[in-house]
Amino acid sequence: MEGLDRLQVYQAAQDLTKYMYRNALKELPSEEKWALTSKIRRAAVSIPANIAEGYGRYYYQETIRFCYLARGSLMELMSQKELSADQGFLSEDVVDVVTEKADTLLKLIHGYINYLKKCKCGINEPGSQHGIAEETEIYSIDNDDLEEMIE
Repeated sequence: MEGLDRLQVYQAAQDLTKYMYRNALKELPSEEKWALTSKIRRAAVSIPANIAEGYGRYYYQETIRFCYLARGSLMELMSQKELSADQGFLSEDVVDVVTEKADTLLKLIHGYINYLKKCKCGINEPGSQHGIAEETEIYSIDNDDLEEMIE
């Protein structure tokens, strides 16, 4: 997938996910395997997955929506990182690296969303010619009709 791999936001998301798997998850205690570890794993994997799914939609509005989902998963991951750090599960070094990578990724997601919003083609986007439009006049009611409806 040459195009997707070129995206800095996707690369950064993959980098954070790999770091979580290779470093942070190993520090969590075994009793958290089915709770916190599982939640961290799902949130981390969800970030690049949503970026990839949005990219594959070839529709700016859909791509933006999936970027919002990726951002939400990133925030969820940061919440879990804070909890893990507060419980003493993660070393300070891992917390610092995760925080730095997450801050960078958040900026890249915001940048990508802004780029997509500026580039959206509107009427030229795939599927846009299939929109449904109704005439608003069919919903307007004059006063005589309104009085009849009330009586």
